[in-house]
Amino acid sequence: MIELLPADALPPGFGYPAAFVRVVELRLIELEPWQILGGDHLARRHEGLRLRYPARRLVPFARRQDSDDVACFDVDRGGISVIHDFADAGWEQRDTYPDVDAWLRQAVEDLIEFGTLPGTPPSRKPGAAP
Repeated sequence: MIELLPADALPPGFGYPAAFVRVVELRLIELEPWQILGGDHLARRHEGLRLRYPARRLVPFARRQDSDDVACFDVDRGGISVIHDFADAGWEQRDTYPDVDAWLRQAVEDLIEFGTLPGTPPSRKPGAAP
């Protein structure tokens, strides 16, 4: 299992939602273009967000590989905020989701879209006639 932030690094009163812990336990960590963060990458991103956006209490959990977007638990607003990291403060908000399940649904949609090349026919079921 990937290493999440320890309790003493989390904002007071925040705990990882059970739905997210389940995603991590199931090792659903590579949802291209999204990647669940863990270990040193997670710790560095958390500290960077804290310094770049001091007015916000964000706990990052995933990054998008093709941009500077980071999915975060938004402690003050609730739900999930997708932040365009390194944007000027006040311009960082990219998207919001009410909960982990809603973000995960979109991440799966992004996975499908990311893997589809323009002009590529839909895949066939195994054994189906061409």
